[in-house]
Amino acid sequence: MNFDPEPDLHPLYPTVAQISNLIASQSGLDPAQKEELVKHCLKRASLFGDLALAQYLLSDSTAQTYVDLSIKDEDGAGLVSLTIHGFGGDLDRDIEREECVRFLVAQGADLSPDQAGWSPLHHAALFAPPTLVSYLMTHGCSPFEVTQRNLTPLDIITAHSILPGRDDVALLLEEAMRGEGWTGGRVEQKRRLHDRLTKRKGKQRAIRDDVSKVLGLNPRWCDGDDSGSDSDSDCDDDIGETVFTPPADYGSMLVFNPIALPQIFDTLITNYPISLKDLTPANTLYLLARFACLTCDHTWLEDLIIGAADTIEDAFFNNADDMTSLIFWLHNISIWLHLMQSDNAMSEPCEMLGSFELIEEVINSVFVFIIRFAERRIDQLLDSCILDYAPQGSESETVQFESEWSFLRPFVKKRAPSSLSLGTPPGHRNNLLSVDPATPRPSTGTRTHPSPSAMKFSPLKQTIARAHAISTGTPIKPAFSESSAKASPYELTSFLTALQTLLVFADINPLFTTQLWSQVFYWTSCEIFNRVITRKKYLCRSRAVQINANLSVIDEWAHELHIPAGVLSHFSPVKDLLSWLQCLSSITDFADLVSVIQSFKALNPLQMRRAVRDYRYEVNERRMTEENVQYITQLHKDWERQRVKLGVEALRKEISERDRERDDSSSMLGGSVNGDDRASVLSATSVETTTNRQSIDLLMDKSQEAVIWEPPKPPQVLGELLDSRYMLPLLFPSDPEYLAALPSKSFLETGDASQPQSAIISPAPSIRGSMDMGKPGPFQWRSRHRKIREIGVGVLQWVDGAHSASRWSRPIDHTFGAEEEHEERHPDHDDVDQEENEEGDDHEGAEANFEDPDVTLKITTALTPYTRKPSIRRARPSLGDVTPIETSFNGKP
Repeated sequence: MNFDPEPDLHPLYPTVAQISNLIASQSGLDPAQKEELVKHCLKRASLFGDLALAQYLLSDSTAQTYVDLSIKDEDGAGLVSLTIHGFGGDLDRDIEREECVRFLVAQGADLSPDQAGWSPLHHAALFAPPTLVSYLMTHGCSPFEVTQRNLTPLDIITAHSILPGRDDVALLLEEAMRGEGWTGGRVEQKRRLHDRLTKRKGKQRAIRDDVSKVLGLNPRWCDGDDSGSDSDSDCDDDIGETVFTPPADYGSMLVFNPIALPQIFDTLITNYPISLKDLTPANTLYLLARFACLTCDHTWLEDLIIGAADTIEDAFFNNADDMTSLIFWLHNISIWLHLMQSDNAMSEPCEMLGSFELIEEVINSVFVFIIRFAERRIDQLLDSCILDYAPQGSESETVQFESEWSFLRPFVKKRAPSSLSLGTPPGHRNNLLSVDPATPRPSTGTRTHPSPSAMKFSPLKQTIARAHAISTGTPIKPAFSESSAKASPYELTSFLTALQTLLVFADINPLFTTQLWSQVFYWTSCEIFNRVITRKKYLCRSRAVQINANLSVIDEWAHELHIPAGVLSHFSPVKDLLSWLQCLSSITDFADLVSVIQSFKALNPLQMRRAVRDYRYEVNERRMTEENVQYITQLHKDWERQRVKLGVEALRKEISERDRERDDSSSMLGGSVNGDDRASVLSATSVETTTNRQSIDLLMDKSQEAVIWEPPKPPQVLGELLDSRYMLPLLFPSDPEYLAALPSKSFLETGDASQPQSAIISPAPSIRGSMDMGKPGPFQWRSRHRKIREIGVGVLQWVDGAHSASRWSRPIDHTFGAEEEHEERHPDHDDVDQEENEEGDDHEGAEANFEDPDVTLKITTALTPYTRKPSIRRARPSLGDVTPIETSFNGKP
């Protein structure tokens, strides 16, 4: 019996001497034991990166007999992968380990993946230096090999962000893959999409912060709206009729009790939390109205629509200064009108009851509130930004007029140089902030007073001489500099851009946005015109040139933000007046005067005469000839006679229309209507309405250019001043699908990321000329009908209350229902009424509907026979005095 210990075939740290003794012929080991020893030592050499041991095993003639380079561990990892796992411990050992990997690959080691699909290149991408990664790619490892989870070596280190310290390896793998035609893998595309969305959200959040600052809004107005997924290409194409008119079942309506309407309005409208893109009120009111229209009589529908309209008016009347509340309700009311008009089952009854006219009146009311908000802000900036602004060194700064006394001209205060403000174009220096270091600053700690002997008056001659000396020498800086920076036209466009951005973020219909700018620009034009013609300091050539240049900034702003050019036509009177002021003193020939007057279509002789009478002539400026002055005076007299004639005709027409409306109203209420008279009235009204709707539909035609659209024109001006309080009519499209149009966000997406956010809110002046704006394209808008109709079970909390609505999100206890059904169908109750059996069948059908979501509960709807007789019920008159709003459904008082 041999008691010698068996040799260790699995040494922890094998050495060359130990292995040579064990595999020698006199060691007493059989070939199987020697093979097991060599395999184990080769794995240990790979694991420790022992290059000397690996070279011995692969070069010794005795050991070569038992070497197998395809061996793997229990996880399927080969010798090369095992060697790569040890990188990162010691820098000196890593150099030897890399040489060991190269040696194994050169000897033909297996490079196949392990059980998880990881190839040696996958492991090298995580641990090895770039030099070894490059070596493996040139010796049999492909960068396109994927694991069982379909991940390439590049995906391993660039999942959502590049692993720290692996930037060089990622770049190396990307270049190698691109050299073979790779354009980006799945994970790479996801990572880039994630980065793009993150940057987009950050950019939008920065823009929203600037909007809040410029408009004075609560910074939380955009909370809950960080999706950032809206894009101009995300539109609905193939829309079926069932999208606009759902099937007549309870799944497309909300049942309510008229007694609970005040509570519903209180939770759904009065106390509803404002979130700009939330359309829950619009969808809820639509589903409620659908139930009242399809299953109830007209009184239920009238109670709902009139009550909702009154409550909504109270909501935004009580928050007239809250811009987010006004925009929120404008969006929801317009979508509510779109949903009802698009539903073929509801459109005719609601039109007969005058419901659509009532909702349009509410839209008009909130529209006026938004316009008044814009007018108040523009009114604060109009004088400083448009009328009084002049850049440093302009001609208007040094101009002198004949009306000034010559010895008082040196006392005219020179304008301080303008400083940079929000929206100041790049390249302008703020001279007020640049201080010469050599210039001594006055001491502000103590105040020095002149001595009594020095306080005496100087002679008038000496004062005038001193003034001349000061005017010819270096001007003395004012003792008190202006505390606030001087405004510029770009501060006005900053507000306009912020308001436009807010409307776009809130998904306000571009039809309403365009008409809003049309009304705002009309008001702005009237105010500028009236202030110029009534203030003599603006009635001169130099000021007219500067004001015209300031107005060009608004023109460029409208073109940059793709506002239809038709809204700028309201500035025609102002531009004609400014052109008249610039050229009236240079007209000497009578024929030239006649041609110039005929070219000014937006000015009447009364306005021209007022400008000539109060015109301020500059020094050495040529005066208008007496003949030309007499001709303008004669035109003035002729226009006065024509003005009286037109005024009398307009008054007679207004009186006749009032009498005709009164007679028509009394005849309709009395039941006897003259068919011819009523037909003529209705035809005239329908023709005017159709014409207006066609004009606004033309704007939505994507085959036409937006430049051909013209807004409604105000009435002809007979006096000197323009009527800035006149409200242009708010037009609604004839196609109800246009009411769901969403604005384009292209002007927000094309901004340069390198520019500061203030440049986005306040566009810098374009390098192109004011007349070189490129060819205008069609009006930009998009439609997403399915998205605006998305609604969940959470809407029930606004109708039934949170406690009642919570049961719809809990699983149904079918056992309890089965017990009730068993009690109802007990054999002792065989003589149950047929009516009770029908109720039981209905209950059973309802439970089946809850159990199987694919089952739809169908109901037989009987439409209430509506008549064209006007409803005797009236909505309360609209509050406020912003605009006259009719209170009846059919336009009768």
